[in-house]
Amino acid sequence: MRRKHRFPALLAAALVPAALLVSCTTEATTDTAETAPDLSRFYDQDLRFESCEGYAVTELQETTFAAVTRAECARLTVPVDYDRPDDGTTELAVTRMAASGDAKGSVIVNSGGPGGSGQLQAIIASVGLKDTAITEQYDIVGFDPRGVSASSPAIDCFSDEQNDETGIVFPAGVLQGAWTAADTEAIADECVERTGGERFLAEVGTPNVARDMDILRAVLGDEKLTYIGQSYGTRLGAVYAEMFPSKVRALVLDGAQDPTLQTAERKVTQYAGFQRSFDLMADACTQTPDCVLGQDRDQALMRFQEIVRPLIDEPATTSSGRTVDFNTAIGAVIGGLYQSTTWPAVQAGIAELTQGKGDTLLALGDGFAERGSDGVWSNYLEANVVINCMDEQRRTPEQEEELRAQIWEEAPFLDPGESVEGARDGCEAMPGDTELTYPYAQDITGLPATLTISITGDPTTPYEGGVTLADTLGGTLLTVEGEQHTVAMSGANACVNDVVSEYIVDLKTPDEGATCTLD
Repeated sequence: MRRKHRFPALLAAALVPAALLVSCTTEATTDTAETAPDLSRFYDQDLRFESCEGYAVTELQETTFAAVTRAECARLTVPVDYDRPDDGTTELAVTRMAASGDAKGSVIVNSGGPGGSGQLQAIIASVGLKDTAITEQYDIVGFDPRGVSASSPAIDCFSDEQNDETGIVFPAGVLQGAWTAADTEAIADECVERTGGERFLAEVGTPNVARDMDILRAVLGDEKLTYIGQSYGTRLGAVYAEMFPSKVRALVLDGAQDPTLQTAERKVTQYAGFQRSFDLMADACTQTPDCVLGQDRDQALMRFQEIVRPLIDEPATTSSGRTVDFNTAIGAVIGGLYQSTTWPAVQAGIAELTQGKGDTLLALGDGFAERGSDGVWSNYLEANVVINCMDEQRRTPEQEEELRAQIWEEAPFLDPGESVEGARDGCEAMPGDTELTYPYAQDITGLPATLTISITGDPTTPYEGGVTLADTLGGTLLTVEGEQHTVAMSGANACVNDVVSEYIVDLKTPDEGATCTLD
């Protein structure tokens, strides 16, 4: 009987640099305007904001909406297929946090993923930036991208019961396990059936999300887009800039991907970044007398492998009855590496494994996946994989095995000590074709000044990627010294707040070489 291999929460957060095909890279020209589909009914629609009651689909959304008093929600209608706008529509959930003063316009935000809820991010950003001129002068608006969270239809591949029992099962070269073509076909069929058809899944890629965002911009009454995107949101922002350069007012791209990397290169680079953070976490641990990894830094990796590799055959137990296998444990560790403040929780979780228990690591993974205490999972991980399937370069089994070997070499803390054979790309049987190409956001004309933020110790979007994106867009780079992933919308750093606020409100970019430091 084939073992089901869990797709851990944080490994699902792999971000993919992407680009538009040549046919999608520019705004409509006079020569093509006569044959372009008529989208006027979408651009002219009336977006009616109302109470957010009924918009929450997860426990986290319910508690977040309950914690604020001025959130307003609406549903935006967009075509499923922009080439055939009369052949069906999808509705996007939109949340607006009104400006505390007279609003000059809107700032649209994206939380990343892909698969993160823009509704939640609008509230998070509004609270985080509450002491800046941004929230005084601009409404903060977030939308759940097509297929995500409260938008309809939502991508759905597994039931909550399946997720609890076996984990979210998506093959990936970075994970422990072996799969067949039948496995990837069965998963794709399940996604199609539960979501409602191949056609919609094939249209959830980033270019269509950028088109959706342009409709939202217009319906909000903004002549040009003012945008803050983090992580995957930097891909979305760059793709929008490529498609609609004359519609950009301001772009803040925080935690950026290198737009020149191919998919496999990006994955290797990303996991090398996690290895760097793992090493720093291990260094900090070995300096304490009770470190579960010992006091010898040179032996810390080996000790970690001794603890987690047995989980392949004997998963750890938890008080809930659910178990923690190798992939789940690794995903939770990665989740804790996103910022140095959570390293103690990772260390505690690893120590707990030595007692055969996995509660701490399971909680870390559940938190990222937005699984509620009621057992309801958000669709973050499912949406993440499927959207990436429509953006990524798909790989053969041979290419995936080669990629697995490269990743395990660059990031040995992920290595389960097994053969690379049996790796498969979980996207190989998904419907649709990859809609993006590489490199992206190249040689854009007519784009105003942009602001890219890159943190020197970012584990998942390495600093150098932000440097390259800023250069590619001809924009300004803000370097932030520290160990975490993204910072702009949290409001946690006064220096970053000042830079972002001056740019959003006054379109003033920082001087070359500008640097902030995390507390």
